[in-house]
Amino acid sequence: MAATTHTVSNQAPPLLGYDVFGADLALAEAVERHLPADVLDDARTGLAELGRSAGSAQSAQWGAQANENPPKLRTHDRYGHRVDEVEFHPAWHRLLGHAVTAGLTDAWDRPGGHVRRAAGFLVWTQAEAGHGCPLSMTHAAVPALRTEPAVAAEWEPLLTSRVYEEELRPAGQKAGALLGMAMTEKQGGTDVRSNTTRAEPLSGEGEYLLTGHKWFCSAPMSDGFLVLAQAPGGLTCFLLPRVLPDGTRNVFAIQRLKDKLGNRSNASAEVEFDGTWARRIGEEGRGVRTIIDMVAATRLDCVTGSAALMRQAVAQAVHHTTYRSAFGGVLVDKPLMRNVLADLALESEAATVLAMRLAAAYDAGTASESAFLRLAVPTAKYWVTKRCTPLVAEALECLGGNGYVEESGMPRLLREAPLNSIWEGSGNVQALDVLRALQREPLALNAFLQEVGRARGADHRLDGAIKGLLTELADLQGVEARARRLVERMALVLQGSLLVRWAPPEVADAFCASRLGGEWGAAFGTLPHTLDLASVVERARPVER
Repeated sequence: MAATTHTVSNQAPPLLGYDVFGADLALAEAVERHLPADVLDDARTGLAELGRSAGSAQSAQWGAQANENPPKLRTHDRYGHRVDEVEFHPAWHRLLGHAVTAGLTDAWDRPGGHVRRAAGFLVWTQAEAGHGCPLSMTHAAVPALRTEPAVAAEWEPLLTSRVYEEELRPAGQKAGALLGMAMTEKQGGTDVRSNTTRAEPLSGEGEYLLTGHKWFCSAPMSDGFLVLAQAPGGLTCFLLPRVLPDGTRNVFAIQRLKDKLGNRSNASAEVEFDGTWARRIGEEGRGVRTIIDMVAATRLDCVTGSAALMRQAVAQAVHHTTYRSAFGGVLVDKPLMRNVLADLALESEAATVLAMRLAAAYDAGTASESAFLRLAVPTAKYWVTKRCTPLVAEALECLGGNGYVEESGMPRLLREAPLNSIWEGSGNVQALDVLRALQREPLALNAFLQEVGRARGADHRLDGAIKGLLTELADLQGVEARARRLVERMALVLQGSLLVRWAPPEVADAFCASRLGGEWGAAFGTLPHTLDLASVVERARPVER
């Protein structure tokens, strides 16, 4: 018989057995808003199925196991032959295989494909974020490969396949493949034009041998990699297959796996090329131009991935405080806790709505939407990924000491939170990218202002913020030193415009009052007490309505 001191009470049950998609009203409404009517029913069915899987006890177990058993590097076999393989826990393969089967690497030619994929990515990576890296790169590589039609014809069907095959074999012998990326080098980091990896042309058309050291290679277990190297004509993009068509391993020496703060289920490596065979993608000397569309697509996944982390953190916080009592009542009903939760929910919904709007612009594919993306993607990438870490930290605090314990899952979310702000260019890189677009591409600014202007007249605080932004944009003298502040204002005005048009009045009102109207402090939980905070929190509750 258990001792009376071991009686457990006043503990929240685990947040399991729910539909992650159906419980997220902001995401479900965005899917309804942006998808064509003829694919909506099919998309909802697929997302609901994926949502139930993401909220299941099984996926939670897979996520924990994949992070408790990080990948291991095996450089040689028992006989001393170099193999350079990365071994993963079976849970990693379950997660990745489920994602591929759900179509999370397939968007480019499906009606509403980017909205459907973004929604699925946002749902499924709430179960575990690390395996989102190879999903993102595999999806994003398609536009770069299309600059070389023969290569695209060979690889694109494999990258968009619904079949996951973990074994390393020649790509032509597989039903599905994953692609990684290796651009960064020790001496340059983000400044890829300073790369020193050499590419020497062979007699075969478009064939080269690469020699060099890559400081970061993402997902080194992949079937192929897009890399940058210095060819005779300048910095050039290449596709490097892991296994050659004859079945022999390409020269791909994995020197070590990075010991990272978070993202521990996913492997990142240092690799060396020494006469490594590769195929040119695009023209010599136009490597950055060739790969830039891939970078833009992965930056959108940074936004979507951060939105996923934020949503899961808010869901856990609201769930916990709904069941936890203190000081004579349930925490979620306490005015100060409600203020914190509502503030977190606003940030999460704004991130989700913005991510889905960007995905819809990809689907539209028009000149004006492409111009809009040129500014909106780095703006969103800067701001949403920056907001992720403080939000997750505050959500963890809502669970108190329980949230600081690994079993809660919150520490894993917190370790993961900074990554998207660093990957594909950290904050300064995004801010400078916005400045370049402002100075060189007037059509991009016109498209951005048209999008923001669609909500003019609906909220006086938004109107005031738009006016202030226009004043700042009119004077770009010495703008680099204040670039972060400018991009922050652009992001907030864009989010405010989207919420005023599409969110419930209580959400838009609270966002505009705090983020645009100045009625906000320096920490979460400082919203004006006169707002309808209870409705904002109820909207964020992780249960089906």
